[in-house]
Amino acid sequence: MRSARFLLALQSDDVALPEAGRIAVIGPQAGDDLSALPRDRIAVVQGFRPDHDYFAAQGHDVSAAMAGPYAAAILCLPRARAAAQAMVAEAAGAVIPGGLILIDGQKTDGVDAMLRACRARVPLVMNVIAKAHGKIFGIAADQAAFADWRAAPHITAEGFTTAPGVFSADGADPGSALLASSLPERMRGRVADLGAGWGYLAAAALTRQDVAEVHLIEADHAALACAKANITDPRAQFHWADATGFTLKAPAAGGFDWVISNPPFHTSRAADPALGIAFIRAAARLLSGSGTCLIVANRHLPYERALAEVFGTVTVIAETPAFKVFAATRPRTRAPISKGAAKSAKRIAARPVIRTTARPGH
Repeated sequence: MRSARFLLALQSDDVALPEAGRIAVIGPQAGDDLSALPRDRIAVVQGFRPDHDYFAAQGHDVSAAMAGPYAAAILCLPRARAAAQAMVAEAAGAVIPGGLILIDGQKTDGVDAMLRACRARVPLVMNVIAKAHGKIFGIAADQAAFADWRAAPHITAEGFTTAPGVFSADGADPGSALLASSLPERMRGRVADLGAGWGYLAAAALTRQDVAEVHLIEADHAALACAKANITDPRAQFHWADATGFTLKAPAAGGFDWVISNPPFHTSRAADPALGIAFIRAAARLLSGSGTCLIVANRHLPYERALAEVFGTVTVIAETPAFKVFAATRPRTRAPISKGAAKSAKRIAARPVIRTTARPGH
């Protein structure tokens, strides 16, 4: 949401927010300015945990999913088209019939295409405002007009349920597939999957009979909901949390024996290696002294140095033209030492590097 564009809309003669009732602000990001709205009537809807926590810390009423009815809504478009369409459809059903829905987005996030698509279905209720490389426009809530945009579960070729907008919704990405194939057969103890998504890697870890627990830690509420549908193994535990700051409230004997992760590395459209580095540091903090971190990364990312800063031993155990899988042991910043999987850690670090050919991913 761009505040200048949003303020122009509120100040225009053809936009009037209702005088009573809740106003949903759907999908705002940390730093967005909501001060022009009546604070006691705002209902922020944000399923990405860091942004959710930002608005909660400001004292806003925040939920991970829409819970209407709302008198009106301001919708901040996500970049993924399927997710944006599903969000519009859900808002059209959550706002009272005929209630105002303002749709705001950047050109780079597809607002022009969304404007054309909405205009083909319902009349606009205001003049389109273009400013700050984006647009904001308004429609009246009409559930029937957008019924075919409502999100439907997608089943991947591997048989997993995914949802629009979650990472790699069409199936396991090549990096995750490489990491899953690199998991040792004799894993044991407690596993943390940082950035677990819809559960592909966690499901692979749960095929090892000596694994006692797998903790799926994921910031995207929609992805975690898919993971809960995909994994019914009682050894799985689910945490809606920012992996970079996650702390297990009641750890058992020390830290985790294993951390597995295919960390995200994009913020907006630009690559941001700092995000993956934050995952690496979190892994070192969460592991026991005998624990092992198994992490996959695009070859061009500068993760070797980051791993070496927080682990005593770093080994490449598998690679393709696009990805590397690292096994990192002897964490320098860690949880209390557990009896864990020291022998397995030594065995996996000593394995020869597996080199295969795969299409580039991420």
